[in-house]
Amino acid sequence: MITRDDVLAARERIESRVRRTPLLAPVGADGVWLKCEHLQHCGVFKTRGAFNRQLAAIECGELGDAGIVVASGGNAGLAQAFAAGELGVRATVFVPETAPEVKVQRIRGYGAEVVRVGTQYADAYQAALDFGAETGAAFAHAYDQPEVAAGAGTLAEEIVEDEPGIDTIVVAVGGGGLYAGVAAAVRGRARVVAVEPELCPTLHSAVAAGAPVDVAVSGVAADSLGARRVGDLAFAAAGAEPPVSVLVGDADIVTARQHLWDEYRIVAEHGAATAMAGLLAGAYVPQDGERVAVVVCGANTDPGTLA
Repeated sequence: MITRDDVLAARERIESRVRRTPLLAPVGADGVWLKCEHLQHCGVFKTRGAFNRQLAAIECGELGDAGIVVASGGNAGLAQAFAAGELGVRATVFVPETAPEVKVQRIRGYGAEVVRVGTQYADAYQAALDFGAETGAAFAHAYDQPEVAAGAGTLAEEIVEDEPGIDTIVVAVGGGGLYAGVAAAVRGRARVVAVEPELCPTLHSAVAAGAPVDVAVSGVAADSLGARRVGDLAFAAAGAEPPVSVLVGDADIVTARQHLWDEYRIVAEHGAATAMAGLLAGAYVPQDGERVAVVVCGANTDPGTLA
């Protein structure tokens, strides 16, 4: 399990490499703060963890000529490719054949080699592990790796610094790296609400089963939240301080994504709208006076699909 010390170490390591994204104060009827992580480099929070993973690997001499390898449905690959380009590191990204073309092209644009394998993240994951074993490339997990999760948690440090009175932070959960990092950063200081799609409920299912379990993966947010099972770091975080775990349907996610555009002119991907869906759909209802921050964690989507 990672701790706040890991998050603070990550912040020191990556501070000059990432953007400190804005925290929008409540407007209109929503009454929540919005952490605009969709404005991060690559349009996704994962850039924080990517820099932390690669910089830590450089510090300990883990990175050789083969560079870094990652399996990704899109966003983790984008982030690792971007960080590698900035740091002068070779990057190889394995993606499932179903990965959105807009993300694949951007990964290539950052200079990484892209290899398409299989139809699900699990297929790309195994291929990336094999590649690392064969070439010596350092493996970067998309979510379940201490440096990756701790890097993600740095955004929570920014939230509580910008608004110390925050009671609750709402995050979307796929594999759980963001949740694990945020939970580590604010444990004992703020509540974490973990929102998942009904069609890929990794954390919810793990908590119910008492251990991480495989789940079926489908739905509108599967390209970014479509991990087959929650990571060990996220499950450990849930055991240390249980989150408020809620589920939302695809229709709720689509509505929340449109709401972010209509009310804030924020272009969010479906996975990033999932956190807001938890509030709009009433899956989580804040108490009177509760100060809530919602993380809008990614913007890698086709804006033409918004009316």
